[in-house]
Amino acid sequence: MALKANYETVMVFSMKQGEDGIQALIEKFKALIEKHATLQSVDEWGKRKLAYLINKESEGYYVLMNFESEAEFPAELDRIYKITDGVIRSLIIRKPEGAEIPAAKEEPKAEVEEAAPAVEEAPAEEAPAAEEAAE
Repeated sequence: MALKANYETVMVFSMKQGEDGIQALIEKFKALIEKHATLQSVDEWGKRKLAYLINKESEGYYVLMNFESEAEFPAELDRIYKITDGVIRSLIIRKPEGAEIPAAKEEPKAEVEEAAPAVEEAPAEEAPAAEEAAE
């Protein structure tokens, strides 16, 4: 029995493929991953400007997929990325043990907002005491 691990892959598709071509590539890779692994999530980031020109293109369509598979599958997936027209960049990483798919990004912001008023209130309470000591 082979051990399974969590992986994350980001693909950048060429905008020359058109919307239909990009959606066809996304469906192709979804089906491939579902056939050999357990697809956990698909996040389409959409059209973004590239940091530098790749194959004379300045924009690409980004897609992030999280999946769980055996160790041999990511190498095969990477090989397929390299031979597929329309994929201009790709990256597959193994997530650390116990890492989960990030939940809503709003939770950490709520904690920061709650902590901020407490910090502001403390100096306000100290200020009157300092004035009384000066008199």
